[in-house]
Amino acid sequence: MNITEIFREKMACDGIVTKEPIISDGELHRIHVEGDKAGSRNGWYVLYADRVPSGAFGSWKADISKRWCIKSHIRMTRNEWLEYRRKMEDAHHQRKQAKAYEHECAGKRARGIWRYSHVANLNHPYFVKKAVSPFSARQRGDVLVLPIMDFQNIIWSLQFIDANGSKFLLSGGAKKSNFIPVNGTLDSNPILICEGWATGATLATDNPFSCVIAAIDANNLEPVASKIRLYKPRSKIIICADDDRMTQGNPGQTKARQAAIVSGALLSSPQWPINAPESLTDFNDLSCWLESNKEVLA
Repeated sequence: MNITEIFREKMACDGIVTKEPIISDGELHRIHVEGDKAGSRNGWYVLYADRVPSGAFGSWKADISKRWCIKSHIRMTRNEWLEYRRKMEDAHHQRKQAKAYEHECAGKRARGIWRYSHVANLNHPYFVKKAVSPFSARQRGDVLVLPIMDFQNIIWSLQFIDANGSKFLLSGGAKKSNFIPVNGTLDSNPILICEGWATGATLATDNPFSCVIAAIDANNLEPVASKIRLYKPRSKIIICADDDRMTQGNPGQTKARQAAIVSGALLSSPQWPINAPESLTDFNDLSCWLESNKEVLA
């Protein structure tokens, strides 16, 4: 088995399976990872085929980053170890540069799309279904457009929601630590952080004088909350958690609790009535269910 096949096998063992050829030229290559969306290139690798072959690989989507060397560290000479470290630093630098360039290009596309999006229709099916106002949303055709921005109000990506409620993000956009503003500013107090935009719209309706932002998903709660704590060390932060009761490990609660601990925030969760269906998971679900059952509950 040659070096490229050994490297491919190591990648596969760590969850990076690809049918694309492996090139050992010390340059970063983007690849399609089996199981990812068709046409996506979320995987990457750098392979050096010199006297002591080594490389690095991973997936931006799965947040995987691994190193590999044909020779174990304890068997390396000092010079081999120093050379290995240099190559790994070079691979890390290439990976960061590639991602930064992708984010910059996506950010420019996002700002252009946002600029030419128009005021959202109050009767858009998603607003009707979720019983919320547009707040920060705009619209292109039948698709809602939501800005994903940083703490300097620079848009780096977009979230799109179609009439059926399907959500997707702008390809290549920067999400980690960025957020969707729903209502208010970070100078408002308290600052409410939730996962989805519709949940944020419900919270903003009930708390019109608070800052409400959506972290997009559970994994981004901690990065967003930590960054806010850095920027606003004295602000009251409340993590408004989803409650994924039907999902193993309840990621909504688990990730929200972790975010609250790390950022020194308070934690708030939906309080379910006794007869509320277990399919309800967030504050918007609760609000919609209470509204549709108000006569029964009365």
